[in-house]
Amino acid sequence: MSSPKFGGSNDSELDPRVVKRLLGVAILVFSVVVLFSAATYVVQPGTRGVAVTLGTVSPDFKPEGFGFRQPFITHIQPISIRQQTRPMPAECYSSDLQQVKMEVHVLYRVPQHSVVKIFQEYAGEPFDNLIAPRVQEALKEVAATQSAEQIVKNREAIKTRALELARKKIGSDFLDVVDLVIFNLALSPELETAIEMKMVQEQEAEKAKFTQLKAQIEADTAIIRAKGEAEAIQVRGTALRANPDFIKLQILQNWNGRSPLVVGGGESNILLSLEELNQRASPTPVRAGRTVPPVKSR
Repeated sequence: MSSPKFGGSNDSELDPRVVKRLLGVAILVFSVVVLFSAATYVVQPGTRGVAVTLGTVSPDFKPEGFGFRQPFITHIQPISIRQQTRPMPAECYSSDLQQVKMEVHVLYRVPQHSVVKIFQEYAGEPFDNLIAPRVQEALKEVAATQSAEQIVKNREAIKTRALELARKKIGSDFLDVVDLVIFNLALSPELETAIEMKMVQEQEAEKAKFTQLKAQIEADTAIIRAKGEAEAIQVRGTALRANPDFIKLQILQNWNGRSPLVVGGGESNILLSLEELNQRASPTPVRAGRTVPPVKSR
């Protein structure tokens, strides 16, 4: 007897035509995705794109956002237009031939209209080849006109002048150098000590000058006060000579309520209180040439 044949073994196998059809669809989808990604680009915020087609640079930059390009032959190179800060060491000599070292931070950005030119001439990064040498040159020119002491004292003025020169050398329409910040300005130890001693001496001289001026003002004030008092006394004496009764008025105003006694006569009358009279111990006081009995105090 022959063995039985199990049906359905051929049904479990996939149809080659179906497999080919599915594989073709997958390849087609993959090709569409690759083609779509190759034909589109996205420029991120804060950057601009430079289109390069088979080595040829497009004269116009690509703005940020989504766009289309020629697939497989066009490459979009992003260039940042954000402000950047780069440190650089600087070394220069003052007008008195002193070495001055400093660290400078350069704040700059690439304008969007210069993106294509920057990419062509400086590979998209102009700092090392353009900005740093010009800033170094500007600092040397400005420092050569000032002494080392003036450079230390007038750091802000040195920075402002060097920034103006650097902008002229680089070109404000080509690149925007926003600012220069000077850090860690250093001189030789001997020069720093000499400058410090000179500044201390200047402060002491200013202090002595202020003390002298204060003493002069006080002396002038004392002289003016003395002149005023002398003039007041002179005016007072003139007034008393012109008004003899003014003395009597002052005596009355200053009377303390005690009984006075007049001794003498005519214009030489003297007012004495009872206590003063008793202190003089005169048993026979005289008033206008006549004898009067002693006065007893109450």
